[in-house]
Amino acid sequence: MSPGEDSRLHPLEQADAVLSSEEKEGIRAGVIEALQSVYDPEIPVNIYELGLVYAIEVTDSGFVTVEMTLTSPGCPVAGSLPGEVEVRASAVAGVNGVRVELVWDPPWTPARMSEAAKLQLGFM
Repeated sequence: MSPGEDSRLHPLEQADAVLSSEEKEGIRAGVIEALQSVYDPEIPVNIYELGLVYAIEVTDSGFVTVEMTLTSPGCPVAGSLPGEVEVRASAVAGVNGVRVELVWDPPWTPARMSEAAKLQLGFM
């Protein structure tokens, strides 16, 4: 391992390719668009507008990390939704690998929803 490499990183996170900030932002926008097609089966709003996606990071090599949560730890799709997010994000042009991190802190609340989601669900 070379100096400065982190053994916890996926090999694609350490690749030599260097994307421009515009390319990384384009990949990030594509991932957001892809995630807007993923729905929580109990709520008729996509996971991005629900505020379940906390962060999307794109490395210089095109590796994407999605940090997300669920509406509750007992959510019935806890086993399948992160996998669907990985598949959808992996299909975006320029993505060279995806890791989905399921987090519980901070806990999700309806306050994390977009204005559009709140309007659609009658919160406004």
